[in-house]
Amino acid sequence: MAEVAVAAPQRVARRPRLRGVTSLLGTVPFFAYVTIFLLIPALVVVAGAFAGNDGGVTLANLEALGTGVVLDAFGRSIALSAISALTGAVLGALLAYALTTAKPEGVLRRTVTAAAGVLAQFGGVTLAFAFLATIGLSGFLTVWLQDTFDVDIFDNGVWLFELPGLALVYTYFQIPLMVIVFLPALDGIRPQWREATESLGGTTWQYWTRVAGPLLAPAFLGSALLLFANSFSAYATAAALVSQGSPLVPLQIRGALTSEVLLGQQNVGKAMALGMVVVVAVVMALYSLLQNRTSKWLG
Repeated sequence: MAEVAVAAPQRVARRPRLRGVTSLLGTVPFFAYVTIFLLIPALVVVAGAFAGNDGGVTLANLEALGTGVVLDAFGRSIALSAISALTGAVLGALLAYALTTAKPEGVLRRTVTAAAGVLAQFGGVTLAFAFLATIGLSGFLTVWLQDTFDVDIFDNGVWLFELPGLALVYTYFQIPLMVIVFLPALDGIRPQWREATESLGGTTWQYWTRVAGPLLAPAFLGSALLLFANSFSAYATAAALVSQGSPLVPLQIRGALTSEVLLGQQNVGKAMALGMVVVVAVVMALYSLLQNRTSKWLG
């Protein structure tokens, strides 16, 4: 009996250790994924940005970011991302608000939410082809407008393959993404707050400007920043539409890494990638700050 009494506590003491080892093993796939697909590529970009063609350390690659061509590319990328993010945020917020007026478990809301989840991921070459087939030079809508109403949408230039066209195409996937990320914040607005405003004699304008608007402002700005980062890092759609020149930073990086004319520019491309990482990191830090404020107010 004495032996049994001594052995029992040892078994109990081993269980927490075994549970801790099991939990640690469960995180191995996550850390392996982060290491292979995020950490190692980031280290390669950072090391390449400071490496010279002779293998030594240099700041020449970062100094190349101050040239006119690269600065113009960053300016156009930021302008394109800001325009598509603002347009997508406003239109997506209006659509999300319309969804909050529908039944929470109704068919309409579930259908639109599911469609938004799919369309938010509809990008790249497939999206570019869809726009070319619709409003391209020989798209069916372009031809129909010409034949029926004698209207040429490219009368002032082939804008679809320039920044205005890219802004239109980017907005296509920015709106459903805004619906997905902003809808939970709208659901957090309680009907009692509006009832309290009305019981105190407040108008609809006062409710939105003094109650709901300030509460939703952090969520709206955070969602807009997420849309900005989503557009700023987009590559495949622009690469499929823009065949000449490299007006955006991702296309400049592609040219630096693959061009057979400008040799020895690979590390300059990694320096531009480092610049993009810095911009996206700042934007996502602000997004995280606003999300914390949103969860504190609407949580």
